[in-house]
Amino acid sequence: MKPTTLFPFLLLGIAFATPAPAQTARTIIHAGHLIAEPGKPVRGASTIIVENGRIVSVADGHQPADLGAAVIDLKDKYVLPGLIDSHVHLTSDAGGLAGQLEEITLSPAAQAFNAEVNGMKTLRAGFTTVRNLGDGDGATLALRDAIAAGKVRGPRIVDAGNSISGSAGHMDGSLGYRDELRPFFAGAGNTCNGADDCRRAVRLQVGRGADVIKFASTGGVNSRIGAGLGKQMFDDEAKAIVDTAHMFGKKVAVHAHGADGISLAIDAGADSIEHGTILDEATIAAWAKSKTYYVPTLSTVNGYKERIAANANAYAPDVLAKIQWRIAITGQSLEQLVPRGVRIAFGTDAGVSKHGRNADEFELMVQHGMTPVAALKAATVNAADLLGLSNDIGTIAPGKSADIIAVTGDPIADVTVLKKVDFVMARGKWSIDHSRSLCREAMGRGPSA
Repeated sequence: MKPTTLFPFLLLGIAFATPAPAQTARTIIHAGHLIAEPGKPVRGASTIIVENGRIVSVADGHQPADLGAAVIDLKDKYVLPGLIDSHVHLTSDAGGLAGQLEEITLSPAAQAFNAEVNGMKTLRAGFTTVRNLGDGDGATLALRDAIAAGKVRGPRIVDAGNSISGSAGHMDGSLGYRDELRPFFAGAGNTCNGADDCRRAVRLQVGRGADVIKFASTGGVNSRIGAGLGKQMFDDEAKAIVDTAHMFGKKVAVHAHGADGISLAIDAGADSIEHGTILDEATIAAWAKSKTYYVPTLSTVNGYKERIAANANAYAPDVLAKIQWRIAITGQSLEQLVPRGVRIAFGTDAGVSKHGRNADEFELMVQHGMTPVAALKAATVNAADLLGLSNDIGTIAPGKSADIIAVTGDPIADVTVLKKVDFVMARGKWSIDHSRSLCREAMGRGPSA
């Protein structure tokens, strides 16, 4: 009995929507080049053995396959760990006024289907783990559990439940609606006023099953309120949120644009700052001394530009003014923080940018001061550390989850090759594109040695 060669079926694309054929318990991956741990030297020809969703061994050379094992031929590819996006919103791909309309027209069930579709776009793009930072109706909490149980396909999800802010802050869902409608949208319990009330808001999300807590310390670009991008939460409120989350063993992500709100979050002990757009020297110095990660979300500007090009009225005028400002200064914070040694984790804010195009962020990170190696490390080793999952993901090593991707070309020489992923394995499972031409190619090649 000969081992089965599977890669030729995968060469031109991945059809995760098509049920995969039965997969053997043992899979042999023959890699041409192996980036087992970004930031360390690239290995040459290598063999990865996977069993029951875990990596069993990693060896140099192309080792012979066991009888009955499936063999995936990636000898002409660069193989690396599954990528991690630390900031997504899976329930929507709309923005501006269209996104606001979705909030009042789509049921939680409809949002759940959106989340599944967007999750699959993300997985096909090579992102096998995401941190979902905001979902009021629990759709992604349910999707997270369904994926973990093997009921549906998708990336591993670390979910924040509903994001927290002060009343009239960036995450106040009642903003932008008529006065008589606002109490309905304010009923989610995610806004808080005063330290005690903010502790309650955290406990609410923990009770819903949130993996991580997110709150807004400043205004936002998409906020439907003309209150600016500065601090919108008091020190004791932010500290109460962080301390309560950490008491429950939950990390904290903070939406922050203004320097005052960034400093507030760092002083409170936040685990990551999302966006981090406006800086001053005191904030940079405090950040460099802390262990707080920076998640840049640069590719939000791609989503803004595309929506405005398609519809000049896609955003309300007060929001559009903030968007134009955001586009103009994109990347400046990253350029200042990288030389100061601030830890960077990859995150896109997909949902503002388009799902499935998460890898566009790599190109922007490199344009604004990072090396390709550092950008790749931000999406693997660093992001795994931020999510508290370093023991399971972020590198290709024995005992870890078999989250593995492959690309044509060297991502360390040209980070844009990550925009087209040729092979994805998530938790030991892969899928096959059953086009006739690829089947013929597979039969012509024959089994791998």
